[in-house]
Amino acid sequence: MPSLEQLEALVAERQRRLGDAHPETLTTMLDLAEALWAEGRLLRARPLEEAVVAGRRALYGDAHPDTLKAIGKLATTLGQQGDLTGARRLQEDVVAGMRALYGAEGRDTLRAINNLAGTIAALGDVEAAGAQLNATIATLRRIFGEDDGDTLTARGNLAALLWQSGEHDDAFALQEAVLASFRRTRGADDPATRNAQAVLDGTLHEAFS
Repeated sequence: MPSLEQLEALVAERQRRLGDAHPETLTTMLDLAEALWAEGRLLRARPLEEAVVAGRRALYGDAHPDTLKAIGKLATTLGQQGDLTGARRLQEDVVAGMRALYGAEGRDTLRAINNLAGTIAALGDVEAAGAQLNATIATLRRIFGEDDGDTLTARGNLAALLWQSGEHDDAFALQEAVLASFRRTRGADDPATRNAQAVLDGTLHEAFS
C-alpha cells in the first residue's frame, strides 16, 4: 500500500498530466481519501470524496456503479461525522441505484441495504433496521451461503443491533457464532476473524464492567 505522501504525489501528478476530472485522477483521489480515512483524518478525506462524487457524476451520471460506490463512501464519512440524516439520504440513493442495476438480490444491493440499516439504527429506528437486516441476512444465506463474508458481516451487524436493543444474551450468542464461522473458514489470523474477536471481547468487557 503506498504511503500518504506517495498517494498525494500521485494525485498531484495525475491532476497535472490528465486533469482533475480524468477517471484515473478520480480513482487515485479516492485511494488517498481511503488512506486518510484509515488514519482517522476524515476532515481531509471528505473533500476528496465529494470531489470524486461530483467528478464521477459529471463523467458517468448518477446511476453508474462507480458513482454509486463513491457516494456510498461519502455517506459513511458523513455518518462518522455525525450527519446521520445526510448519510441516510445518500445511502437510500445508493440502494435505489444498485437495485436498478443489479436487482433486489444483487450482492452490491444487499451490501448497500446492510449499510443503510446501520445508519437507520444509529438514528434510533431499531425496529426498521432490524427488519432490514433480517431480510438481508435471509437473502444472503439463500444465495451465497451461511459462511459467506457478507452474510457474516450482516449477522455481526444484527448482533450489534440486538445489543443496542438490550437483548444481550442473543447478541452475544450471535457474535460468538459469527466468530466461529470466520475462524472455521478463514483461520484465526484473518483480519475479519480478528475484528469479530475484538467485537466479542468488547461486548464481554461492556457486559462485566
